[in-house]
Amino acid sequence: MSVPTRVASRARAADASAPDGAPDEAGVAVRRGPGRPRDDELDGVILTAALELIDADEPVTVARVVARSGVSRATLYRRWPSLTTLVAAALDVGREDPAPVVIGADLRDRVVASLLGAPDGAQASGFPEQRFRQRIRLAMADRELQQAYWRSHVSRRRASLETALAEGIRLGLLRTDLDVAACFDLLAGVFYYQVVVRGARFDDPATRARCQSAIEVAWRGMEV
Repeated sequence: MSVPTRVASRARAADASAPDGAPDEAGVAVRRGPGRPRDDELDGVILTAALELIDADEPVTVARVVARSGVSRATLYRRWPSLTTLVAAALDVGREDPAPVVIGADLRDRVVASLLGAPDGAQASGFPEQRFRQRIRLAMADRELQQAYWRSHVSRRRASLETALAEGIRLGLLRTDLDVAACFDLLAGVFYYQVVVRGARFDDPATRARCQSAIEVAWRGMEV
């Protein structure tokens, strides 16, 4: 028996004891039974199917994900309450949470390094620039997806840099009247402008130089 067949068979077995019927395309969730274990293998199969559709620039629908993954609709909805939350999770595959920023006199350099990421492209290995652009495109076309991605991933990932900025204020390195969240928006916005407005690439040295220069201008206004 092949891996997809085994996975589908396990999904059907789990479906047999589901307390509710399969949901429709509108995103009506099926409740999980009490104590039902979460199967990471099935999660990976579903995420991979959604991500393959995204990377192929094909519409992501429940029917397409079910057909490609081999799991049932009920299995899918027991793991994600809606198609929107599934797409948000798939778009984040390959992203890595930034390492905590070590606080010290070189705080600016460490924040710049964290924001710029690796010199060879989009933020981190395993997350190609093409997928980053797909995320921007899909999020801009669907406000619900945009907000779901913010809640589930973006707001969590920015926490380490916001913590570093707050600690910089506490240590007297940055102005006490700063709004930490607004400062992060300002710094991160430099990068989104390059991609969305200029159509630039992250691995272009000129792009990286512009980003660094802009961050340094902003930082001078943040320093004590």
